[in-house]
Amino acid sequence: MFRVVFVMDIFNRNVVLAKGGVREKYLPVSDSSTVCSSSDPVEIVELLHPSEVYIADLNVLQGKGPLEINAGVIREVSLRADTMLDFGISAPEDADKALSIAGTAVIGTETGTLSAIKDAAYGNSGRISVSIDIKHGKVLKNDPELPESPFEIVKLLNNLPLKDLIFLDLDRVGTASGFDPEFLRKLVKCSRHSVLLAGGVKDMKDLFTLDNLGIKGALVATAVHSGMVPPSVLSSGLKSDDLK
Repeated sequence: MFRVVFVMDIFNRNVVLAKGGVREKYLPVSDSSTVCSSSDPVEIVELLHPSEVYIADLNVLQGKGPLEINAGVIREVSLRADTMLDFGISAPEDADKALSIAGTAVIGTETGTLSAIKDAAYGNSGRISVSIDIKHGKVLKNDPELPESPFEIVKLLNNLPLKDLIFLDLDRVGTASGFDPEFLRKLVKCSRHSVLLAGGVKDMKDLFTLDNLGIKGALVATAVHSGMVPPSVLSSGLKSDDLK
């Protein structure tokens, strides 16, 4: 089944809505959402009933506080939905911290080294997702061992016991601006892992297009809050009669 993963960017225990990857400009989700009047992560999950959630801890990612600020609400969310957690993991011990409060730890190329990815993957088989982070068309990375090409990164990770790969286009996050089908088709072709897309999804039609391309899931937030993707899809997944 195609996975529709609900994204929550959490800052100071509240959900904020992403726009183009400019994290300091994110505003409380309740300011603009058509589906929820609260910015409390637990209240939102209890209202929308997503089966799977991706959390980005913006306090840690922006260096504006420790994991302890949001750890409590993240743990509460993970009791209610399968939860993937990204807080800028750079070492295997960071992955262990993430896995103590969430089901899956997300290691992004922006912060993680190839060595840390390998160690975390072998130490936590099936509980590590790797996010290939792109901005302005280039892979964000600090480790010279990681190739410049996203396709080469995918090939490098093919033999690791990962849960899946996320292709995160930061320029398209919160923009509903679509995606490059041919690029994604090639990415899927060279990956042995399931590939999820984050960034650019506008509506239900986009989800079906991704499914047809071989993408196994999409990370969505803006499309849900704008009303273009109904919350029911978060719990029941894609159904053929949804596209009418």
